[in-house]
Amino acid sequence: MLDLASSKVLAAAIASLSLGAVGLAVGKIFTTLIQSIAQNPSARDKIFSVGILGFALTEAVALFALLVAFMILYG
Repeated sequence: MLDLASSKVLAAAIASLSLGAVGLAVGKIFTTLIQSIAQNPSARDKIFSVGILGFALTEAVALFALLVAFMILYG
């Protein structure tokens, strides 16, 4: 059976797995953003603002996941 300290570390590790997924998502966002602008440069302003909004929302998820991991560890 796991003791309390190791179960906290395990729960925080599981919570922080979403940080890796966020890293992949941010890479996908910017890859798609660059490809879209390369295909249609005249739509750069619309595409860029939507891409930055997607980046900001994705990073917010990462901050929430990090907060949950710290709350599990030190709460």
